[in-house]
Parts: sequence; C-alpha cells; structure tokens
Amino acid sequence: MQQKMNKKNYRKCVGMMILNNKNEILVGKRLDHPSGHWQMPQGGIDENENPEEAVWREMQEEIGTNNAIMIKKSKQWINYNIPKETLNTLPWGHKYVGQTQKWFSFRFNGDDSDINIGTENPEFSEWKWTHHNLLVENIVPFKRNTYKKILEEFKDLFNN
Repeated sequence: MQQKMNKKNYRKCVGMMILNNKNEILVGKRLDHPSGHWQMPQGGIDENENPEEAVWREMQEEIGTNNAIMIKKSKQWINYNIPKETLNTLPWGHKYVGQTQKWFSFRFNGDDSDINIGTENPEFSEWKWTHHNLLVENIVPFKRNTYKKILEEFKDLFNN
C-alpha cells in the first residue's frame, strides 16, 4: 500500500553562517539535544515574514546581538528530513517531516563579549568559534548533507 505523501511538508527556516575576523564560524551546542553536537544558529520563519527579516530576528534571539554585516545569501533552499524520534520532541514535529532552509553568511562586527546565548528563550548551552573544516563532523548526522551543500555554496568565503 503506497502512502499518499508525494508532497512532503517542510518547515521554512533560515540558517546563518557567522564569521569572525579570523574566518572562524560561530557554533552552539543545543540545549534540547543531549548529543553534544555543535551547529550554526538557525530558526523558523514566522508567518508574514520574509527570510531576510527572519534571519536578523533569529540572530538577535539566539546570540543576543545582530552586530554583523550580511555577506551572502544562498541561491537555494536546502531540505533535510528529521528523524521521527527527534520530530516527536519538537512543538511543530507533528506537522512536518523536516525543514527547508535559506542560508545567509555574515561578518561579525562585535566583540565576543557581545554574544549572549542566555537569551529569553535560550537554544544553546555554550558557543564557540570553529574552523569550517570541522563543521560537518560536529553536526548531527541528519544535517550533514545540508552543511556540505552550504559549505560548497559559500566556499569562496574561505579561499583567500
């Protein structure tokens, strides 16, 4: 019996690659996932919000500052599926099979002391700057292809 799910339902999101002056990328350790994996900040796009508005709002909500300059916007939307056991822990997990993300890169202009992950609704337990070559191996396995695609699209940021 074939399931009638030709059109998969993906939650619209933004992702942000925030670079410091050494070309290191900001990553955080998720509070809601005990895996110890590190990820770049990301978040949902609200109704009546465009991706560019969402990415600035999410940056402020997740790292407590948006002292940055946008460098680049991805040309593509990247989909990924989320494992059922993880979906079951998410407030929107019953509606979607995964997320579709528009990615943005930024140059961070502030000081490390400007970054505050202890925001009103914190998502990260800690944060750090990391080398782009370490991103894929440190993200949860179901997001690895997404990170490979965005690193490929933004590779010119690291070839200098």
